[in-house]
Amino acid sequence: MTKPDYDGYVSVSDTRLYYRLYGKGHPHTLLFLHGNGEDWHCFENQVEPFSKDYQVILLDSRGHGKSDHGEGTLTLRRMAADIPVFLRKLNLKQVTLIGFSDGANVSLLAALHSSFPFEALVLAGGNLFPKGIRFRDQFPFILNYYRYCFTPFLSKEKQREKEYLSLMVREPCIQPDSLKRITCPVLVLAGSRDMIKRSHTHLIARSLPNATLSILPGADHFLFGRFAEETNAKILSFLQELSLDPAKPLHAASI
Repeated sequence: MTKPDYDGYVSVSDTRLYYRLYGKGHPHTLLFLHGNGEDWHCFENQVEPFSKDYQVILLDSRGHGKSDHGEGTLTLRRMAADIPVFLRKLNLKQVTLIGFSDGANVSLLAALHSSFPFEALVLAGGNLFPKGIRFRDQFPFILNYYRYCFTPFLSKEKQREKEYLSLMVREPCIQPDSLKRITCPVLVLAGSRDMIKRSHTHLIARSLPNATLSILPGADHFLFGRFAEETNAKILSFLQELSLDPAKPLHAASI
């Protein structure tokens, strides 16, 4: 694993967020946002290929990895609200969000509910509402969530698991019509064997005014792991189409 140029914490609102920075000094920043219950490790396969031309930040979202939980209940909206504050604390302006699963949902919410001028978004395996997940994949999460709901005393670890499950069972709640407000370029990614319904992925892409849809043949939900080579190639191609020279600003509309 490549050693980061920097790793540490930034204080955001009521919490501290842990991050790792690679490719320091490149003008364009790619902020990678992991999925449910994960941390920065899920993007180990992306560091080397992306940090050659871009400044790469791997962030542990609130309540995940080395980042603190903060006060109150963990929600996708709270995680999303941290993003523009985090970026401004680091004085970053030319930023593309690359989100996987819940990280894709956080990316959408950050774009919808902040004025930060993101250059582009990459949404891999995201969903607008829980029913966007295939029932056979969602059912175990529902079962475990309500099992915890009816358990009178939960350990701290089990309470954290319940919060993570809630993010999948009760969230997100994004109206497709609201996506028309996101005008920057968006790459919507999914696997042909993804746990996200194919029709739902098409709905997301169709609802975004400047979206490119790419379904990876034979791939499942975990695009950044087992299917990293194909996924990296798709994302790099998307970024290069926006600006052939990484040293020049991306030609992206503001949100």
